[in-house]
Amino acid sequence: MLRSGLSLPPPDLALAAASHSGEEMHVSRVRALLHSAGLSESALRCPPALALSEAAAAATLRAGGGPSQLQMNCSGKHAAMLLTCVAAGWPIEDYVEADHPLHKELRSAIEQLTGDDVTSVGVDGCGAPLYAVTLRGVARAFSRLVTAAPGTPERMVADAMRSHPELVGGQGRDVTALMAGISGLVAKDGTEGVYVAALPSGAAVALKIDDGAARARVPVLVRELRRLGAIGAVLDDLSEVLVLGGGHPVGAVRVAY
Repeated sequence: MLRSGLSLPPPDLALAAASHSGEEMHVSRVRALLHSAGLSESALRCPPALALSEAAAAATLRAGGGPSQLQMNCSGKHAAMLLTCVAAGWPIEDYVEADHPLHKELRSAIEQLTGDDVTSVGVDGCGAPLYAVTLRGVARAFSRLVTAAPGTPERMVADAMRSHPELVGGQGRDVTALMAGISGLVAKDGTEGVYVAALPSGAAVALKIDDGAARARVPVLVRELRRLGAIGAVLDDLSEVLVLGGGHPVGAVRVAY
């Protein structure tokens, strides 16, 4: 999107790379992005949702509200897509279609950064096209983000994410804690048990839990970051996921390999 004319300050660029928690700091920024281009929430093609943050979702319900497109965790990405279309002079009504000029550029960038040919195209939960590439390719792409020259689009995204980890995730999110706790780390959680992270050296790991469940992915990521030489107290904090019974710990998910 940056290559196609999008221009955003680092906080908004981090939000464009986010699966955010739908807190006020996220929702207000997405709204402001849309307004800066003369657009409203109705221009978004992501589905309405409650915030990922339980506290933010509860506050919305207490206030008499409900699901909205602004709260949806990919609304920052969708707002950036719309602003890219405005900057490039592309139509905005069908910006989520795979044959739209925007997604031709996105697919090209993904193939270049991953080193993979896209083998198939699906539809993400947010409605945008979803490109099938390998885990090795995803790790390679993140390595290229962190090792790119300063001022390049790749490096701008990496620097924005690690400077504003709270906008990439949110309060209490492990992706935010990892980037805040490990110097220079760029990390991103994904659906269906996916996680990817890269250290400033370019060492990177991408993983997917086969059954798509999320709770095992953080201990596995912690294990692999340690194997790559990462250091930080946050790794101790996230090395296990407690299993609760009756509200009390009765076990833990931990790496066994």
